[in-house]
Amino acid sequence: MTAAGAKLEDTPRIERLIALAERLIAALESDIAELKNGRTATLKTNDPEVQKLTALYGREAQGFDLRIAQSAPPTLRQRFLAITAKFRDVLQLHARMIARVKNASEGIIRAIADEVERANAPTRTYGPRPGYKPPSSGAMLFNRVV
Repeated sequence: MTAAGAKLEDTPRIERLIALAERLIAALESDIAELKNGRTATLKTNDPEVQKLTALYGREAQGFDLRIAQSAPPTLRQRFLAITAKFRDVLQLHARMIARVKNASEGIIRAIADEVERANAPTRTYGPRPGYKPPSSGAMLFNRVV
């Protein structure tokens, strides 16, 4: 076999990609369950180990050639295609859940900011100068001596 032919039959690399994808899928599914329960502090994807796995998967997948998968044994190719499809689906669901949490938290912050702005807005009066509100004299003190 030639060097190019040997490179196309890279079964250990496909096995590594499958193993990495399975570990990442488990972490993403754990995150999805936590997000559905409203807990964002315990997300697995914030763990440095999972972030290392993500970087390793990215490096492995970056140099992966489709011809390697095509030249793999049929059972390995089917496992690879199935895990890749599942990984893509779980990743899309995870992205949707993160977007929902982000939109909800931004909405809460925006509502609080709007309420603070409304509360601090000057009141409209029917006096000679509409919208005039005398400035606050500051905190009021109670002194029993006087």
